[in-house]
This record gives sequence, C-alpha cells and structure tokens, in this order.
Amino acid sequence: MHRFPQELLKGHANFMAGRYVREKDRYRELAAIGQSPTTMIIACCDSRAAPELIFDAAPGELFVLRNVANLVPTYQPDGGQHGTSAGIEFAVKGLQISNIVIMGHGRCGGIKAALSPDPSPLDHGDFIGKWMSMLGGLPEQVGQNALMTPAERQTALERISIRNSIQNLRTFPYVAELEAQGKLAVHGAWFDISTGELWIMDAESGDFVRPEI
Repeated sequence: MHRFPQELLKGHANFMAGRYVREKDRYRELAAIGQSPTTMIIACCDSRAAPELIFDAAPGELFVLRNVANLVPTYQPDGGQHGTSAGIEFAVKGLQISNIVIMGHGRCGGIKAALSPDPSPLDHGDFIGKWMSMLGGLPEQVGQNALMTPAERQTALERISIRNSIQNLRTFPYVAELEAQGKLAVHGAWFDISTGELWIMDAESGDFVRPEI
C-alpha cells in the first residue's frame, strides 16, 4: 500500500503550527458563515503560479479556478461536463463576485505545446488536445512569424490567449449582462515566474502593462 505523501503531512503540520494558529479565528468564522470573496481568479494549474501566493491572499479572499493554460470556453449549455463553466456560474450567480481575473503566466507548458510543430504524446490523449483546441488558429498565426524568437512567440500567445478567454467569457449571458450594468469587471493579467512581475491588461488598449500601486 502506498503511503500518503510525507511532504504533504509535514506541510500540514507546519500549517497547523503556523498560519492556522495566526488565523484560527478567521478560519472558524469562514466555517460558520461561509465564504464571500469578491474576486474570482481563473489561472493555470501550473504548480509555479499559485494565485493565493502571488496575491498574498488570506483564507476566503479569492475564489480560484485552475485549469490547463487558464482557458475559458465559450458558453455551451449542453450535456457535457463543463468544469470551468460550472465554476464561473457558481462564482457569478452563487457568490456574486464583482471581479473575474484571467491570469496567464510565462513559460506555460500548455501554450508551449500548442506552438510546437512536433506532435506531443498528449495530442493523442483523451482530453488535453481537445482542450487546447479552444485556441483555434491562434498558435499557427503566432508561430508563422519568423522574425520572432521562440520565447517571444510563446509570451505573445500566452497574452493573446488571455484576450481570447476574456472574449469567450463574455459569451456567458449573465457575465455580459452584469458587466454592462457595471456590477462585474473582467480583467486580464500575466505573471512572470522568473521575475515575479505582474502585468495587467489595459481595458481600453488591450496592452499588458506594469501596474502602478
């Protein structure tokens, strides 16, 4: 029988002795009254880009949904199992959050694979190839620019993908309606794993810029 990962048990022990002790009252309050975050983060499941750490968030402050390459599908209320869409629906209709941030990151494995001309074993898997197909022809368009380096093409597609997911998010009727009413704001962000820098998408130009605090 395989043992439960010991590093997780040690991490939990450190959590109980450290953060839980400091924030015990907050955890108990959250358990009693439930969660009420105001911001949803749709991020990649890459282990190097955890939103709670990047934004130094306390328990209950962020509603986080993570998937491969932080993609958002279009609104498709059919018989499929739509985990990302279900999370968006719960956040908007159930928690009534006021911000949705789609956060991509540098050196994203999913984006790199989408740009690669070489077939990946995952292309023939059951789920990932179909999931990444949401990018449509964007990888080919970016990949055809011979004047760009591979790193430049990857960064470009990581950011273009965020804009594409924002466009898809707005196909959800309740998202579009609340955004038009000024009750919900949609944002784009890109995190550089190497430097720790955060770039945010300008709502008017679509450019990614360093935020001023």
